[in-house]
Amino acid sequence: MPTPADQPPAWVADAVFYQIFPDRFSRSHRILQPKNLEAWDTPPTVHGYKGGDLLGIVDRLDWLADLGVNAIYLNPIFRSASNHRYHTHDYYRVDPLLGGNVAFEEFVRACRSRDMRIVLDGVFNHASRGFLQFNDILESGSLSPWRDWFTIHSYPLNAYDERHPPNYDAWWGLHALPKFNTANPQVREYLMRVGEHWIEQGIDGWRLDVPLEIHTEGFWEEFRRRVRDQNPDAYIVGEIWHEAADWISRGDRFDGVMNYLLTGAVVSFAGVKRINWPVADGLDYSVRDIDAAGYAAAVAHLLEMYPESATKANLNLLGSHDTARLLTILGDDTDGVILAMLMIMTFPGAPCIYYGDEIGLTGGHDPECRAAFPWEHESEWNSRILDAVRSLIALRQSEPALRHGSYETLHATKGSLLHVFTRIDERQLLVAVNAGDRVATQHIPLLAGERWTRLWGDGALAAAADGVNISVAARSGAVWRKS
Repeated sequence: MPTPADQPPAWVADAVFYQIFPDRFSRSHRILQPKNLEAWDTPPTVHGYKGGDLLGIVDRLDWLADLGVNAIYLNPIFRSASNHRYHTHDYYRVDPLLGGNVAFEEFVRACRSRDMRIVLDGVFNHASRGFLQFNDILESGSLSPWRDWFTIHSYPLNAYDERHPPNYDAWWGLHALPKFNTANPQVREYLMRVGEHWIEQGIDGWRLDVPLEIHTEGFWEEFRRRVRDQNPDAYIVGEIWHEAADWISRGDRFDGVMNYLLTGAVVSFAGVKRINWPVADGLDYSVRDIDAAGYAAAVAHLLEMYPESATKANLNLLGSHDTARLLTILGDDTDGVILAMLMIMTFPGAPCIYYGDEIGLTGGHDPECRAAFPWEHESEWNSRILDAVRSLIALRQSEPALRHGSYETLHATKGSLLHVFTRIDERQLLVAVNAGDRVATQHIPLLAGERWTRLWGDGALAAAADGVNISVAARSGAVWRKS
């Protein structure tokens, strides 16, 4: 049965997402590329292209399937004059550097054959100087028939002289990103049809870029209705960095958000006393040293703020194209990365891995966080992180309680770095995370006489008269299942 219109798609809770920045993930040999590309292994730059493409992603789908990924979130793929493609030229054409629409069709077929979902990045707040309607205003001035598609303050347009601000509304005042006038019914209808079109072409949902910047009343409600009319199981997730109960609790806009509030809590606890502060201080989410009680309080706040259905539909991430690399934020501490991966793989919602974090890629803020995936240098991958991620995904997929069960903190005292919680569905799991530098032992009152099997990690559990005694190695975690 299709999902009710006001509920998130059921499949999202079972998804493990993998975010790909297309220019930097994998380059195929089947697409004719121009010559002026940066060498794949050189450091990334703000404006340079590496030449990654959609058929390169197709070539790596089996590797992703082996990792356990069953959903892919792609950064923008439409025609653009930027390597990140947030400067859209044509919303109906896949960028030729990525292989165009033909390559996209092959990508969709390849994902379908592996039961992988596809979510595209929708940039509907702003376009680019190369977008046809805006370009016509550049050429025709006030006589352009498209002038009301944007908010123009004077003519001629100042689209390139950065010594002076643009004389039109632009995202963050950037000349290259003219902001749509979504109060114009033609603009609104154009964007709605874009949303519908790519659903018709086989995608499973939209990740919506800076949705809070669109203030037109009813815009996102209409977008949801029209997209879900095309596919009742389409996933709609918004890029909102702060509390978003208004946006995902009513069932008329988004199914979930990119859960940066959880990101901040996980990174803060997993990286306690190891945070690379010069990097972390530049993040757009909050990082601080917290103990188990602080982490438990942050989690409790999240679980109370959103209804259960929205919690299960949030995109739980540890990094993205907008943040420094996880391993770099955590001061190159492999144990911290593994702890963080354990925490999002055992939390309600859909975990999302930013490409390369699973092999320990490093890098500061943009452009360093957008390096090319080092396929030819496997010996340099962090095998401990990769093995942990692969095993944690397998654990999540094998245990329904991790995807659908309730969440309850059992132990998280002030000053302690041991956090213990349970996930309960038809079976009960016990998860312990020790962010401290010493072995942690703790008595957990549970039903006496129960048998427990360790499923993952470095820990021991022994039955006691009124519960269990657990022991977890330093900077480690463990998962047990009640038999």
